[in-house]
Order: sequence, then C-alpha cells, then structure tokens
Amino acid sequence: MATLTQPAGPFALGTFSAQDGKPFPGLLAKEQVLDLTSALDGAPSDLRAVVERWEESLPVLRILANDDSLDWRPLEDLRVHAPLEPRQIFQSGANYRQHVIDLEVAHRSPDDPRTVAEARAEVAAIMDRRAAEDLPYVFIGLPSTITGPYDDIVLPSWVEQPDWELELAAVMAKPAYRVSVEEALEYIAGYTIANDLTDRATVFRRDMKAIGTDWLRSKNAPGFTPLGPWLVPAEAVADPGDLRVTLKLNGETMQDESTKDMLFGVARLVSYISQSAQLLPGDLVLTGSPAGNGIHWGRLLQGGDVMEGSVTGLGVQRNRCVAEGS
Repeated sequence: MATLTQPAGPFALGTFSAQDGKPFPGLLAKEQVLDLTSALDGAPSDLRAVVERWEESLPVLRILANDDSLDWRPLEDLRVHAPLEPRQIFQSGANYRQHVIDLEVAHRSPDDPRTVAEARAEVAAIMDRRAAEDLPYVFIGLPSTITGPYDDIVLPSWVEQPDWELELAAVMAKPAYRVSVEEALEYIAGYTIANDLTDRATVFRRDMKAIGTDWLRSKNAPGFTPLGPWLVPAEAVADPGDLRVTLKLNGETMQDESTKDMLFGVARLVSYISQSAQLLPGDLVLTGSPAGNGIHWGRLLQGGDVMEGSVTGLGVQRNRCVAEGS
C-alpha cells in the first residue's frame, strides 16, 4: 500500500474498514478516522448518503474535525476503499490539449504525407479552436468499474493494449440539470482521483469504422476505475484548474501535467453535461487525462506493473496490475 497521506484542508472523507470488517463512511483528520455512521444524524450507511445531504452535513463535519474528544481511530489501522459508489460516471474525452495532440500523431495513417511537426501543429490549431468555439466530448461509464485506490487490478485476457489515464474527478453534491457555467461549481461536493483505464486496441470498432468508438468494451472491465483515496471538499481545493496530475509506472514518471492544460474546465464540463442529463449526488465527472499515456510511450500495462497516481492535495493511489489467470 502507498503511504497514506493527509490531503489538503483540515479534513477529508473516505470509506474505511477494520480487518475483515464492514466498510463505513469516515471523516479523516490529522491521520485519524471518525466513523460517521454514529457521528452524524441519520446514521449514514455509506459516503454517498453523506454527500446526498451535503449542505447540512458540511458544517457538522467542520465541527467534528476539530473535536478531539470523539472516538477517533488511527488511519494506519484501517483499510481504505474507494470513497464512494456513484450512480453515474460521466467521462470527458479529448480534454487535454497535449494529450490529444499526442494521440492524433500516434494514430495517424502510415500514408500521411505530413511530418510529425506538421501534424502536431495542425492538431494544435484544431485544439485551440475547440477550446474557443466547440463543446466538450463526454461519454458514460459504469459504476461496476470502480475499485479501491490500493486494490489490485486484473487485466482481462482479452485486453490487448491496456493503458493508464490518471484524472481529476469531481463529485457532485446535489442534483444538477441545466445549470450555467457560472453556477456549476456550486453543485460540486469535492474532488478525488480516478485512473480511467483503457484498452487502446478496442477503442475504435474494427468491423465498421463508421460506428466510431466503443467505450463500453475499451473502458468498462471490472476494476478499470481505481478511485480515491479521499473525497476532498471543494472548499479545500483553491483552484481545480491549477492542480498537478502525476502518474508513475514502476517508479518512473509517465504523466506529469497541470490541469491548466484542460480544454474545458470543471465548470464547463458540469454545465455541458447538465444540459442533457441530470447529475445526481455522488456522481463522478472525470475531467480527462493529460499527456503521457502508455500509447505515447510505446509501453502498455502488463502483469506486475505498479501504478502510483497523485493529484495535488488529493492524496496518492497505488495499484498493482495482475494478468488474468496468473
């Protein structure tokens, strides 16, 4: 397990369990954990239940975090699970400028007459125009992909090119439908870390190119979205548009980029999604992955690999890959 670090702000939230015990929603402060099933009114059974009453829960959580007389338990004695189980996962694609440029160049046809420099310049111009004039690109993922921040990830035998995509994830606090960009951040409870694993070999349909992308097959294997470790309240994150997203593979840095490189920020994404769908409390909005994926490095995931991902102030997740059947 990775070193369990105290995140930004005076407290954070998570889901914990004692050895072989039942998971419970917990308040993390000063490397200690308070069981919220007994500390909050209504005895919430999980963290999503806490988030569903976010406006009334948050002031109480602030008070609890400073009460040393309560029954706090050492963090090191507990297992850390994914912070919560969302009803819906909205995933933003092609949202980091350099990432899209790298992917477009990597996937260009062998017959493309452009030099690499020419191709990059052309795609860069398209990205700048998208940010100014176009809409975000968002698709939907399955909650069954969620796994813990320190759990092993099984790579299915059919997956040919498993890749990492570390991302900032926003967690919704209340229902959001047709909200404006200006008010969108008011609907966010906090932020966490997600690694949106992808099988590059099945992103595009081979049987009929006009069908386009196949996100169901390429992204939704069980455990393909390690989440957490913490839900850090939005009030503790000064600017979600200025955080460092870093992923190390077996100790070597592969992704290291600022969320400043996003084409569409968190508010734009939430507002855009809400124009078509209703976001619900506890839902995740994954904001896209920065440059430095395996397809860029020519090095995809395999059994025995260890990924360590961090986002400024949100902690660290560490997952080992296991080949199916090994």
